[in-house]
Amino acid sequence: MDERAHTLLKTLVERYIADGQPVGSRTLSRASGLELSPATIRNVMADLEELGLIASPHTSAGRIPTARGYRVFVDTMLTARPVNLDTMPADVASVRDQLQPDQPQRVIAQAAQMLSSLSHFVGVVTAPKRAGVFRHIEFLRLGDKRVLVILVTPEGDVQNRVIFTARDYPESELVEATNFLNTHYAGLAVDEMRLRLRSEVDALRADIATLMQAAVQAGSDAMADGADQVVISGERNLLGVQDFGQDMGSLRKMFDLFEQKTELLRLLENSSRAEGVQIYIGGESGVVPYEQLSVVSAPYEVDGRIVGTLGVVGPTRMAYERMVQIVDITARLVGNALSQR
Repeated sequence: MDERAHTLLKTLVERYIADGQPVGSRTLSRASGLELSPATIRNVMADLEELGLIASPHTSAGRIPTARGYRVFVDTMLTARPVNLDTMPADVASVRDQLQPDQPQRVIAQAAQMLSSLSHFVGVVTAPKRAGVFRHIEFLRLGDKRVLVILVTPEGDVQNRVIFTARDYPESELVEATNFLNTHYAGLAVDEMRLRLRSEVDALRADIATLMQAAVQAGSDAMADGADQVVISGERNLLGVQDFGQDMGSLRKMFDLFEQKTELLRLLENSSRAEGVQIYIGGESGVVPYEQLSVVSAPYEVDGRIVGTLGVVGPTRMAYERMVQIVDITARLVGNALSQR
């Protein structure tokens, strides 16, 4: 594209995002600031349409951007600037105090609500990936050959698992096993515990070895239960989006996407391997195959390590510059909140 076509495409995308109406040549002439005749603008529009960057709805003489047009706009025309946490927009600052670092799971739920509230679309956040390391393990007797295993992670998450034993264990033996585990195995990953247990089991008393094996299995189960958890907030916001309101088929597909979560998790997992904010427009991600949807996502870090991903899911007609700022700020706020633990 030459500079003239570049300017007209940028103007058209911005006007359509703002108004939601097909943009005609007269509007483009006024909004672009270019001294061009209506005939010249129509010729440029025809060229842009031939390139697949804009399209003409049947009911209007105006044009709207295609997914490809949005991609060109995002890649070459977007001017989103990093936002300092100390000078963030007032609406973001007003809700940042929601992220209280008392419990990681609460932070994740609050972050999803915050993304939804600020974007007016759907907020999605994956829970922090657990490293499978335990700071503390404890056994409590429940009676009837049942023992409660309490697992505490370095982040302060607590997992409880009830195990069934071949015999009743008195409290003294459970205390002994607890002390032994925390002295020799605390801070190890579950897989490391399993490997060490295989090599040391012959040297351990049979009752302690049995409890340790049960503890390792309980730890593996706890990690499996917490894997790939995603929190979604604001799905109903899409009901009010002009682009979807009359298309019940698209709405059903989108709500299936949020209910099943598998495709979203794959997309967010891909995003966690990239740096900074990522923008997926229409079906180009190959994971969320809906031309009407865009996803703006970013990984978040705890103590310098990427542990999860968050983002906004909404229509392709979204204010991308603002969404980038919302996602970027929220990712940093979540990382800060979880790092305070």
